Amino acid sequence: MRERKVTADRLAAFSDAVIAVIITIMVLELKAPESASFAALLPLWPTAIGYAVSYLFIAIVWVNHHHLFGFIDRVTARLIWINFAHLFFVALVPFATSWMARTQLASAPVTVYAAIFVCVNLAYRFFEGEVIAQADDAVLCLRMRRMARRRSLTTLLMFIGAMIVALVAPWVGFATICAALFLYLRPEVPGARA
Repeated sequence: MRERKVTADRLAAFSDAVIAVIITIMVLELKAPESASFAALLPLWPTAIGYAVSYLFIAIVWVNHHHLFGFIDRVTARLIWINFAHLFFVALVPFATSWMARTQLASAPVTVYAAIFVCVNLAYRFFEGEVIAQADDAVLCLRMRRMARRRSLTTLLMFIGAMIVALVAPWVGFATICAALFLYLRPEVPGARA
């Protein structure tokens, strides 16, 4: 029993460290304007919006990831590799954010940004599925499991929709991404106990 707990804690600590590095990389991309006026900040609005949404997304990833660790009974090799895949896709967020900000939310960068969100969400669905399969029925009933799966599927479809829409209307695609994030602000599904 003790070994399982240490293994889950180590996996959580590693994941936390990777997410912290991802946030640091993203913040290091922020560049101050050359001019010392407030007007110099105005052209940076796409950067500010992109980075705010990406930061929120990474925070949501961490909060939901942390919440799921409360349900882990045992760490399997499959769970570890799914976690690595999930973190890999999250690590691509700073790249897409930077590109999107530099191009002022142009079509191709927003499409790639949405595609990365699709990949992160797919990996999360596998991670969530693996963890939920381990959860005790007394802690997470069948109704709550279904709600979690529906939420994952809904956001996945929204991210796919955002990716397609961004090809012709990048602002609408970006807004769809933002809307999908609101579904994950609370990590727990209503009625679940960790």
